[in-house]
Amino acid sequence: MSDGVHLLVPFASSIGEGCVQALKALDLPHLEKLLARLEPGDAEPGSELSLSMPYEKVLAREFGLPQGDGRIPWAAWQVHEAGRNTEGQAWAFITPCHWRVGTGHVAMDHPHNLQLDAQDSRNLLAAMQPYFEADGIALEYDAPTLWLAHGEIFRGLPTASLDRVVGQSIDDWMPRTPQAGPLRRLQQEMQMLLYTHQVNEERGRGGLQQVNSFWISGTGALPQALPAPAPRSLQIVNYLRDAALLGDWAAWAAAWKQLDARECPRLLQALGEGRPVAITLSGERSARTWSSEGAGWLRRLSAPFARKQAAMLLETL
Repeated sequence: MSDGVHLLVPFASSIGEGCVQALKALDLPHLEKLLARLEPGDAEPGSELSLSMPYEKVLAREFGLPQGDGRIPWAAWQVHEAGRNTEGQAWAFITPCHWRVGTGHVAMDHPHNLQLDAQDSRNLLAAMQPYFEADGIALEYDAPTLWLAHGEIFRGLPTASLDRVVGQSIDDWMPRTPQAGPLRRLQQEMQMLLYTHQVNEERGRGGLQQVNSFWISGTGALPQALPAPAPRSLQIVNYLRDAALLGDWAAWAAAWKQLDARECPRLLQALGEGRPVAITLSGERSARTWSSEGAGWLRRLSAPFARKQAAMLLETL
């Protein structure tokens, strides 16, 4: 589909009660018109308990990456895409974060809520780095709320996507394999180190959240031979992500309306020009693609009579 358009829409739906209620009032006329003219594919099997998000598996297939649950090597892929040689090493994302202690559980707040700047992030990394190095892990800065790490401990280690954990109880997503034992110990050690760190003391005085732990995700090594890059038409649109992770379903519904008004007419125009068109909608459990491939003249002719309420389709994801 090199000359066509293929949109991937993460967080198109959620099983949360707030999202279920928002869907009931959601009107997406352009999406309904588009889906009526496209041929639906089978929903990819999945579960809300999988470590990797369904949209991540779609992207992994697009890039020719391993698709094992919790073993998609996103950190190594990012290093590779930056033009660096991963040298067969296993990499991981390390996300500095705030764990909020509640009644009977500990939940992770959205890292954006930290308002962490580059200097504070680098200072915290410098303090934590010797502890990681003692466990054979090299740690490096990439962005305020995203560090890179490489070490043999990440090879084949299943970890939950950050998008699975934000706003949720961490107990449901902590890596429990024996291989992850040193990392769980590191998390405990860093909680003690960070509790009295000067950066956190200053943040507390300024009314900012403290960085009190870190999350590991995107673990693994790239295959020895990556497939040759193919022309890519897949475009990921992130209108819905932050609102969904924050559980702000009114903002999520508003973002869906923006997506419906901006992106779906673009696909309808491409379809009218005879170009290949596809849209992949991804929820918490599964992803499903609707495509112009296989959608013959009869379907296009009957499209005005085949429109279904988008909310009903989104609830199945």
